[in-house]
Amino acid sequence: MAEYRHREIEKKWQQYWENNHTNKVEIDTTKPKCYVLDMFPYPSGAGLHVGHPLGYIASDIYSRYKKLQGFNVLHPMGFDSFGLPAEQYAIQTGQHPAITTEKNIATYIGQLKNIGFCYDWSREVRTSDPAYYKWTQWIFMELFNAWYNKESDKAENVATLYDLFAKGGSNAAKAVCDEELPEFTAEEWNSWSKEKQYEVSLNYRLTYLAESVVNFCPELGMVLSNDEVKDGVSERGGYPVIQKKMSQWMMRITAYCDRLISGLDTIDWSESLKDQQRNWIGKSNGASVKFEVENSDKKIEVFTTRIDTIYGVSFLVLAPEHEWVADLTTSEQKGSIEEYILETQKRSELDRMSDVKKVSGAFTGTYCINPFNGERVPIWIADYVLAGYGTGAVMGVPSGDQRDWNFATHFSLPIIPILDAQADIETQADATKEGKYINSGMINGLNYKEATAKLVAYLEENKIGRGKINYRLRDAVFARQRYWGEPVPVYFKPNAEGTLVPHLVDKKDLPLILPEIDKYQPTETGEPPLGRAKDWTYTPEGSSEAYPLEMSTMPGWAGSSWYWYRYMDANNDTDFASKEALDYWQDIDLYLGGTEHATGHLLYSRFWNKVLKDLGYVQQEEFAKKLINQGMIQGRSNFVYRVKDAEKPTFVSFGLKDQYETVKLHVDVNIVEADVLDLEKFKTTRNDIGDDPQFILEDSKYICGSEVEKMSKSKFNVVNPDTLVERYGADTLRLYEMFLGPLTESKPWDTRGIEGTYRFLRKFWRLFFDQNGNPIFKDEEPTKDELKSLHKTIKKVAEDVENFSFNTSVSSFMICVNELTDLKCHKLAILKDLLITISPYAPHIAEELWEQIGEKESITKTTFPTFNPAYLVEDSFEYPIQINGKVRVNINFPADMPKEDIERQVLANEQVIKWMEGKELKKIIVVPKRIVNVVV
Repeated sequence: MAEYRHREIEKKWQQYWENNHTNKVEIDTTKPKCYVLDMFPYPSGAGLHVGHPLGYIASDIYSRYKKLQGFNVLHPMGFDSFGLPAEQYAIQTGQHPAITTEKNIATYIGQLKNIGFCYDWSREVRTSDPAYYKWTQWIFMELFNAWYNKESDKAENVATLYDLFAKGGSNAAKAVCDEELPEFTAEEWNSWSKEKQYEVSLNYRLTYLAESVVNFCPELGMVLSNDEVKDGVSERGGYPVIQKKMSQWMMRITAYCDRLISGLDTIDWSESLKDQQRNWIGKSNGASVKFEVENSDKKIEVFTTRIDTIYGVSFLVLAPEHEWVADLTTSEQKGSIEEYILETQKRSELDRMSDVKKVSGAFTGTYCINPFNGERVPIWIADYVLAGYGTGAVMGVPSGDQRDWNFATHFSLPIIPILDAQADIETQADATKEGKYINSGMINGLNYKEATAKLVAYLEENKIGRGKINYRLRDAVFARQRYWGEPVPVYFKPNAEGTLVPHLVDKKDLPLILPEIDKYQPTETGEPPLGRAKDWTYTPEGSSEAYPLEMSTMPGWAGSSWYWYRYMDANNDTDFASKEALDYWQDIDLYLGGTEHATGHLLYSRFWNKVLKDLGYVQQEEFAKKLINQGMIQGRSNFVYRVKDAEKPTFVSFGLKDQYETVKLHVDVNIVEADVLDLEKFKTTRNDIGDDPQFILEDSKYICGSEVEKMSKSKFNVVNPDTLVERYGADTLRLYEMFLGPLTESKPWDTRGIEGTYRFLRKFWRLFFDQNGNPIFKDEEPTKDELKSLHKTIKKVAEDVENFSFNTSVSSFMICVNELTDLKCHKLAILKDLLITISPYAPHIAEELWEQIGEKESITKTTFPTFNPAYLVEDSFEYPIQINGKVRVNINFPADMPKEDIERQVLANEQVIKWMEGKELKKIIVVPKRIVNVVV
């Protein structure tokens, strides 16, 4: 084969792998397992750009390397195929989301196969496949049928809860549940009907219905998660989002707060990501205290980490969504309160938390009573307090908290000093804990530790509060008012009072299939899209009556919170995965994905995994031993410069733009090469530049400006990997993406650099074939220099792959090929091991050359070469000899020669004697394997 024909070679081997099931994996207890997983993608219509495969290439290299080391490697791929974009497209076009999703998945699979990944496609999963979401629904039911026992510190089936209630009433069960639930005795429990017992148990389950403040988008007719809202509008479509209280399915993730924190110490994830999770969970020690509302039987509960500041409270703030706001608002304040609430609804929780400069609020007209000094405290509402965090109420201590100080200053509220060490509180808050307390009743003269202990004791003795550990993390909303998601396997049956009570469908009726509907928007009466389904009801076994099914669907994170287990046994009809598969594969050894999932997917996945462990379905507390967050490949944008107010559309080249008043416009990077714009393509691909655009050129060229930005369609800087694979080959793309820089760091994409990687592969090819296509490889004994070059590379690549330093491996390959070319090495003893070493990075060319040298089996069936350190041992070293600081001669000595012998031979050397010029020797210094200094 005269030339390296990448298109022909890559198609050949991709077909070979598919036909021969090369990457198919089965349980093999004779081999150690290695489970390598990429966070599976959402299949968007845009397909992959060159930034997407970065992590996939790294995991593929690692998988292929571990297989060569003798591991049984599970490396699957699938698709997170429920999602809002497909539904939005369905709303706009009327096309079923499944059709769009199927088309997008086909595009993705084609692109992924085109890059030569070693995925076991027989295990592919799709979250929108009923065969998959049957088990997502099953897990929901397992959570619904579980409660969290504080004494055993784990989730248990509700049957154990029933047993405790039957023996000792509500106090017998140390459960994570809603606070201040009604107490009952064992006698009362045992006297109740099964229906009443069931309804009481609903307050204790890990999955439950509750009123929750959510991000609601009226235009989309659905609830959005915090990461789907940007600057008060929906990320998709840019529609206004309001804060709204709705009945939602919730999951009691807060039961696992301590285990979610402590588990981070047992896994090899980056410290920055673990810190994000710790901060998101937000464990804090403090106290809960109740403020009685004046002229009311209501008591507002506040959690504070600084109970020592209780005497400095000059106001109390409720979240605008707090359920008591309407009741506490006087008629005089009603207008201003309603206006403020309306404005607050337009801002997302994230905006409200992050905006620390703007001060706003409204007075309810009502007061509460400080339980320690009996002072009247005005009750306000303000958007910096969130209903979903803590109790939705905070006490304002302006002398010790800057946000409270800003609020008090803005609204002319008192600022009470509480410590003699506080300084300058007229100009800013001072949060010190130093000094002795003043203006603080029973704790005057005490220090922080003494005061805190005394106040907590008083709270508990007088039953007006208690010491408490609190968490910032809230229970997870588990519902979306949309169509394209997993149906919740719940129907509603009225009880004796006519209240609709949730019940699970029978497990034998799973999957509960998503029904066909005529439109994908909410109903005219505001119900979710499933309200449009005909006969969306369920008839329990033994009943003649059909009951309404839940109309919300599961959120986007449902299917991604357990998918790694399905890959272990993807085609199992009777279990989410068999015990044999779970026992063998256990957990993920290497997980790759983006940091954007730190507090979403990764937190929810850890939660679900812990529940499955508690209930005895899996062995591991944590689902992924090691996690690597790959950096982002940024786009290199190009720009043209349009002259303002020109009679015709006129564009001036970059070097001349400062002579004109211009507007900078993005231009498609695919019609720019080395910053030179293809003018004819520019004219035909843009419909916004007129029929006869004018160009002011430099040296007959239009030079574009450039800038590094996020890769996106809106910036016209997306580079399609298909184009590069066609032009340069998948192996070139794989090597180049790794060569760009360290895996975990962001780096700019520059297509110009890929040419050098392509040249390297052609040079590699030339070690096997001459320019006429004649084979030049031969069976001959390798030299020491050839073995040294090879084993230096084997050692470096093995270390690099284990350390995920893939960029330096590519450099090692280039150095090795250059050295072997200079040595005119075409010896199979060297080339065979080099082929195996490079094969995880460039599998297609490795397979082809492996076949060309006469090997019958796929290179994937071989073993990674063993590094032999003996080949790197130097026999001799050439010492530079300095005389009075200047190198005058170089002399070779055996590498292990003693210093005394080197000194003696240097001083006897004719050239050294000549340069010493008869002067007396002052000293001679030998630095082993470095240099010799002669001082005269």
